[in-house]
Formats: sequence, structure tokens, C-alpha cells
Amino acid sequence: MRQKNQVELNLSPGAEGEARSAGAREPEARAAEVCLERPAVAGPSMEDVVESENLKAALAQVKRNKGAAGVDGMTVGELSAHLKEHWPAIRAQLLDGTYKPQPVRRVEIPKASGGLRPLGIPTVLDRLIQQAVMQVLQADWDRTFAETSLAFGRGARHIGRWNGRRRTLRPATASWWTSTWRSSLTGSTTTS
Repeated sequence: MRQKNQVELNLSPGAEGEARSAGAREPEARAAEVCLERPAVAGPSMEDVVESENLKAALAQVKRNKGAAGVDGMTVGELSAHLKEHWPAIRAQLLDGTYKPQPVRRVEIPKASGGLRPLGIPTVLDRLIQQAVMQVLQADWDRTFAETSLAFGRGARHIGRWNGRRRTLRPATASWWTSTWRSSLTGSTTTS
């Protein structure tokens, strides 16, 4: 017996190709209706991005990173004063989706092997907003990583957190990776 939302596949020879018959499109339409009835999964929002504690952390990180001025010429040191004066308008633009980032300043830096490598420098305000967005997304994504994920979680300083044990970073030789992998399977606590 078929369930209410189960879709029947039409595998007849007439249903092949891109231009399907009306009979072949009907199950797809029913499946689409079923999908539309499911509630959307709520993720991070722009309200989370513009929350004051998140912005303070983002501003501190942008100041730590330093960096050159973008096309507007504003330095990292001038950012705090700019925010005090203009933050309400910037916040409103972010919340209603009308904020437009400034163009990126293009510079070329020399490569060790000769030649030049293009580099884009965003404005410090755009770097602040990018950092604030990244922090919110990172916090949301970090919840999805298992404790046993290899060096992906925030603050992961060691490779391989199997069964709560931390293994210090060693040169990545083939024999080390093989022995580490084998010990993770057998549950032994030593690696060669």
C-alpha cells in the first residue's frame, strides 16, 4: 500500500527525454507540492550578524589583522570613529538587504618565482562586515562537526581527535599517516 506522499515513478518509454508528457510531469508536481509544505530550516540571520557582541569580536579581529586601506582610503585605526558616526545607517542597510560593498582595491605583489600576483584589498568596513558574517556562519557550522573530526573545529590545534585523545602534529609522512590510521582502527594509543 502506498503512503500519502509517496511518488510513483513513470518509467515507460514515452517518459524519457527532456520533453515529458503531462502524465510524467504530474508526479513531479505532486512532489514539488509536498516539498513546499515542509517548513524551512532556520539558520543564521542578519540580526545575529549585527548583534553588538559579534560586532565587537569582529572589530577586534579586524584590528588584529591590520591590513592596508581599501579604495576609500580608510585605515583600520579610523574604523571605530567611522562606526560611531555611521553605524545606525549601515546597520539598517544590512538588515533590509540594501548594503552594497565598496569595490576592491587591486594591487600586485611580487611572487617568489618572479612575476606579479594580483591581490584585492576590500575596505576596512567591508572586512568588518565579512568578519562578522563569518563568525556567525562559523558558529553555526561548528555545531555540525563531530568531536572526532580531523582538525576542522574552531580552535583545533592538533590533528586527530579520536576518542577524546589528542595527537600532536607530526611531519606528514606516509608511514606516520598509515600507523596513525591503523591505530585509530584498533584503538591503540601509540603511533610509530
